[in-house]
Amino acid sequence: MLQISLWKRLLIALTCAVGLWLALPNAFYGPVEQHNDAAAAIEKSGATPELETQLALWPEWMPSGLVNLGLDLRGGAHLLAEVNVADVYASRMEATWPEVRDALRSLTPVRRQESPAGELRVRLNDPTKMAEAMETVRGLARQVTTLSGAGSNDIVVSGDDGLITITLSDAEMQATDERTMQQSLEIIRRRIDEVGTREPTIQRQGTDRILIQVPGIGSATELKAIIGTTAQLTFNPVVSRGSNGNDNPGIGNLLLPSTDESGVFYTLEAAPVVTGEELVDAQPSFDQNGRPAVSFRFDTTGARKFGNYTAENIGSPFAIVLDNEVISAPTIQSHIPGGSGIITGNFSVEESTNLAVLLRAGALPAGLTFVEERTIGPELGQDSIDAGKIATTVAFAAVLLFMFASYGLFGFFANIALIINVGLIFGLLSLIGATLTLPGIAGIVLTVGMAVDANVLIFERIREELKTAKGPARAISLGYEKALSAILDANITTFIIAVILFMLGSGPVRGFAVTLGLGIVTSVFTAYFVTRLMVVFWFERRRPKQLTV
Repeated sequence: MLQISLWKRLLIALTCAVGLWLALPNAFYGPVEQHNDAAAAIEKSGATPELETQLALWPEWMPSGLVNLGLDLRGGAHLLAEVNVADVYASRMEATWPEVRDALRSLTPVRRQESPAGELRVRLNDPTKMAEAMETVRGLARQVTTLSGAGSNDIVVSGDDGLITITLSDAEMQATDERTMQQSLEIIRRRIDEVGTREPTIQRQGTDRILIQVPGIGSATELKAIIGTTAQLTFNPVVSRGSNGNDNPGIGNLLLPSTDESGVFYTLEAAPVVTGEELVDAQPSFDQNGRPAVSFRFDTTGARKFGNYTAENIGSPFAIVLDNEVISAPTIQSHIPGGSGIITGNFSVEESTNLAVLLRAGALPAGLTFVEERTIGPELGQDSIDAGKIATTVAFAAVLLFMFASYGLFGFFANIALIINVGLIFGLLSLIGATLTLPGIAGIVLTVGMAVDANVLIFERIREELKTAKGPARAISLGYEKALSAILDANITTFIIAVILFMLGSGPVRGFAVTLGLGIVTSVFTAYFVTRLMVVFWFERRRPKQLTV
């Protein structure tokens, strides 16, 4: 019969109240957004009178979670970047050369030979040691640590006539590609988070591409400046210094230009002593002359390498290389323990700050090639918002009028539940910090239709039960009970589709799937429980002898 226990009534009412309470900040989007930005700025760098004023725009005791606006609503930058994974193979071979040289040193002197990128060729002075040398090099191999490459070694060693050739195995190349993509995704995300952008979309597309969408940023060029630099920092021994950029540096060496001295080129050992991967911190600072600089600190391993090298090479120059340019080449004056130091150069304050951000976030393992870039202006975003508002308002108003015209008082109850439904959707979106896009708005509009569909099933079922001459209370109770299976069938299948779209889709498709999935949950709740509770309240007070739906 039409009886709902007190605890169920309280639970339904409390759920609606909490959902609407969480959705409330979205009705005051501008002030709440300024409040949130001010709170984040105060936490990061301390309070100022201006920030305190912005913080006071919204009460601290009120919820402040907002539905983040996507790229198509707020405007921003869109980039599609291709990761040059082949660069990592070449870097790996460069790092392998000192290890191979040291391992073979006790057998016979060796010379590195010219070789294609991603391959290491070593010539033995004594070809009679070939078999023993190949066995020694094979002993340097490590097991591939992925499931697909289980049981495989990371390098393949071949040789003939005193020449040993080392390449990465297929299993290691596949594992390297996967690591490179994961590292690139994580580092791009860190760099964008460092500059405080809101709700970026950073996800992998295909085997070697990354989609980057950042709402609210000025332009694609600005976004490229943040993430486009690999920021590969290395500390290399200096072989010589000159002014000819066409000199042959020799095998195993690099010829790099200086950014600090115009027309100067340094010949460096290609194998670095320490790399930026061993940095644990980098902060903008000033040198002893008051010029902008970047202070850095290594981890334990990097500090030991750095300290040992400086102790053994006092009086020798030491190049600090950033993205294949020598930004500084100081002479080692004394042993530098502790693993900390300072990078000087012709920096502005902004450049030193950006460099510190890049180094702190980590170096990209490979270069990026931007194959697609777009800047979406805020005017276009506002047009999208206005179009979405009009579509939603028209759909919502038409549904409300239809329900009231078709079902009278019961349609009025359904309309109230429908308004609560939309509020609950925004409350859930705010709670999980979801991003709303134009397809997401389409998902909300579709949800409105599905919520009405559930109410139509219930009310039509009540009409059928009333025709069998049952009393109003029994007809209402049977109407809700017998319509439940049809409501669940329709919504569960749609929910499964939403889950599949979320798992397999990307970008706007995911935005649509999120709002659709949440909307299905709230639609079933409001259509079956909220409208039923309102009908029960009305019936308990009116006790009608006859019922017309």
